[in-house]
Amino acid sequence: MTDVAVALRERIRRDGPVPLVDAMATAAEHYYGHGKVFGRDGDFITAPDISQAFGELIGLWCAVVWERMGRPAPFRLVEYGPGRGTLMADLLRAVARVPGFTDAVDIHLVERSATLRTTQRDALPNARITWHTETGTIPTGPMIAIGNEFADALPIQQFVRSVGGWNERHVGWNGDAFVFVDLPAARPPIPPALADAPTGAVFEHCPTARTWIAALAQRIVHDGGATLVIDYGHVTSSLGDTLQAVKQHRFHPVLNDLGTADLTAHVDFDALAAAARSKGAVVLGPVAQGTWLAQLGIAVRVAQLTRGQDAARANEIAAAARRLTSPDGMGLLFKVMAVIHPTLADPALATLDGFAQDAAP
Repeated sequence: MTDVAVALRERIRRDGPVPLVDAMATAAEHYYGHGKVFGRDGDFITAPDISQAFGELIGLWCAVVWERMGRPAPFRLVEYGPGRGTLMADLLRAVARVPGFTDAVDIHLVERSATLRTTQRDALPNARITWHTETGTIPTGPMIAIGNEFADALPIQQFVRSVGGWNERHVGWNGDAFVFVDLPAARPPIPPALADAPTGAVFEHCPTARTWIAALAQRIVHDGGATLVIDYGHVTSSLGDTLQAVKQHRFHPVLNDLGTADLTAHVDFDALAAAARSKGAVVLGPVAQGTWLAQLGIAVRVAQLTRGQDAARANEIAAAARRLTSPDGMGLLFKVMAVIHPTLADPALATLDGFAQDAAP
């Protein structure tokens, strides 16, 4: 049993069952602290590890937004949960030829893990970087922020419908193992459309994700800029238990080995959009990742990358791109959403790459 699991067990013995959201937060802090979680030798692979085209196209999207913002200098380029630094490295390589971008950019990485900060430093040896643990310490000013597979790892609450109402899911200890315990919820944040759910239905609520996107939206409305959110999840708030654990690229029992497996849940993009709009920001999307990458020209980039390669390498590059875009890969489950300053949504301007301009403040 890990140290974090022992501490959680003793807390439960002392105080009783712990809310799931608290148990997840404790486990995540321990899990990401050791840093060896990404890539083939870790527990899971993210899009930047699959194809360099992913980060490069995000870089080009950032360049379009920066141009639309009026080419501010300096501006904050922020990444949340930057992993091994791969996305940022690919992004910066792609924008290196955009006149003025490199000189104007001020890079900020939001990362709690000291181990991962070292890895990011190694991946970005020539970049000027400031690290943070939260949004509040990032300097004011125009900003473009990125959160790729960040929100899915934030701790969630689960509410379970019972005959008598809604219960909140907790984590308890039965003497041998951790178990789920459902206790009455005083004020469950159930959307009105889902209030009459059948017995046994589960609603997931991520307060940290809503607070995160609301804070970013407020900054964007005040200082200008945009935030790009890429993650797996659902477009509208819905019912379902999506909490999962992954260890060494395989699904793992959620409450086994707490602190040594990746705990995630599907992102509620509807809830994120509502939180952003409540601060006066405009929301674009979400759209399917495959659609977004196609509109940004991933096919053209793949053709460039395969040119001059032998057949085996060319097939490898093309297969990686298909994994990002195909409906049976990441193309449909993963969504892309942008939170932008209202001036960037001016109908007189061209639609931002990758999004249909059908959003409203």
